[in-house]
Amino acid sequence: MQKITVCLVLFGLVMSCTNREPDKPNKVLTEAIRAHGQDRLVNSRVSFTFRDKSYSVTRSEDSYQYTRSFKEDTSRIEDVLIKSTDFTRRVNGVEVTVPDTMQAKYTNSVNSVLYFMQLPYLLNDPAVIKSFEGTQRIHGETYEVLRVTFRSNGGGEDFQDEYRYWFHEKTHLLDYLAYNYETDGGGVRFRKAYNRSERGGMLFQDYVNYEVPVGTPLQKIPDLLEAGKLKELSRINNTDIQVERL
Repeated sequence: MQKITVCLVLFGLVMSCTNREPDKPNKVLTEAIRAHGQDRLVNSRVSFTFRDKSYSVTRSEDSYQYTRSFKEDTSRIEDVLIKSTDFTRRVNGVEVTVPDTMQAKYTNSVNSVLYFMQLPYLLNDPAVIKSFEGTQRIHGETYEVLRVTFRSNGGGEDFQDEYRYWFHEKTHLLDYLAYNYETDGGGVRFRKAYNRSERGGMLFQDYVNYEVPVGTPLQKIPDLLEAGKLKELSRINNTDIQVERL
């Protein structure tokens, strides 16, 4: 079947080509996962430190487990999350009862950190709805763009959020991402990858986190980046990264 491609040039800077090839999103993602070495995530344990808390993800063929541990006053706290939903908390090695509202808060917090750490691998999750949005130029480089939304079943409490991912056309690496969210009054964020490092055959990266005016369409954010109109909000830095094959 002949492919149909529609291309638009916007403001002389951004080219957007919508390719009607049905399997294009999966092709882009498969190339990205391979470029990041994340086909090695299964049967591995990855541990790291983020903002003075220790995290880990352990993956097998049919399950995965997240952990977070930290000190609070004189107590050692460990949170364990199996398949992103089955939550338990231990204080000094003893399991404690956690109210449902706090379980939801802790679960979301752990999921959020581990989600970004495992990109782009987690875009293969069954709850993800992805579409190919064409190509876009950023700082003279061409990127393939994926738009991601989530199914209500399995998409978590924030399933209404929308994401954009920019993968370099030649290296297939995830260089930029953007998302909007509705919790805590809502907002828009844009992240630029930097400080890449290799561990156990996998590529890990930190992010510069930018604040974006509320209501900005995600596809327009690169224009603001090139114009120097984005305000840096924080840095997402993971340290002490270790990879263990199981």
